[in-house]
Amino acid sequence: MNPILYIRDLEKTIDDFHLGPLDLSIEQGTITALVGNNGSGKSTLLKLIMNLVKPDKGNIKVHNTLVHGDNESWKELVAYQPQKIIGWDPFTGYTLKNLIAPLYPNWDDKQFQKIVEIFDIPLHKKFGKLSQGVQQKLNLALTIPRNASLLILDEPTSYMDIPSKKLLIDLLVDWMEPGNRSIIISSHQIDDIRKLSDYLYVLHNGKKIGHFEKEELVENYARYWLSSKAPNNIPGEVSREDGVLISSNPEETEAYLVEHNIRWTNRSSLEIEDVITLLLSKNNTIGGSQHGSHVNS
Repeated sequence: MNPILYIRDLEKTIDDFHLGPLDLSIEQGTITALVGNNGSGKSTLLKLIMNLVKPDKGNIKVHNTLVHGDNESWKELVAYQPQKIIGWDPFTGYTLKNLIAPLYPNWDDKQFQKIVEIFDIPLHKKFGKLSQGVQQKLNLALTIPRNASLLILDEPTSYMDIPSKKLLIDLLVDWMEPGNRSIIISSHQIDDIRKLSDYLYVLHNGKKIGHFEKEELVENYARYWLSSKAPNNIPGEVSREDGVLISSNPEETEAYLVEHNIRWTNRSSLEIEDVITLLLSKNNTIGGSQHGSHVNS
């Protein structure tokens, strides 16, 4: 089966920032979170996918169609919610809906009305007169019902209150139910990543750290409270502070500890935010030869 999104050898330089080379495949029925430090290139990558920015090198295909080619039929297959909307301020929600809906043959008007009701969006008000949170909700109401096979969301829960974030997560889980759709979500919100994503695509300063299956990634880490002295650079060790060691290869680490009679009083798993922090740490070596990519891309 061909992937919904296929990226190979992608590179882009903007001023003194260089993104890539990047490889990525997105399969049907999956939710992938783009994770990275500020300025890592997440939004630039999304704009490249949408052909809003031209690549310097590499290829991007949506359903096997090049996005920077002459055939633009792929645009009906992608729904993109950018982080910031420009040009909507003079228009009401009603007007925006009437402009956008005809562009998408699979537009779901019932879904649109459902989202409007759930978030209590005043469609009669001009976009520019809405609060940032309500603007975000209207933006989502105009994006999700397009029913494209690939939904791309750039910081979708920005400015939204906690109850609204939960409602959105529930909406997206329901939207994925048919099984032939995929979502790419760029987010700094750990709840979005924890509750929604199947995979993490991690960037750091324009470079790919890795493409990871979320649950497998978390299982690959453990924290140990050492009760006896231990040498530096134990196999699997990625950090240590005050006798607490974090390993990215618990099996290898425990074999070494047992062999050298080094005891520990406790072992615990790491939360996903702890793992992401380690992956993005400035001195990290986790994304290199130790881990790399756990997903075929």
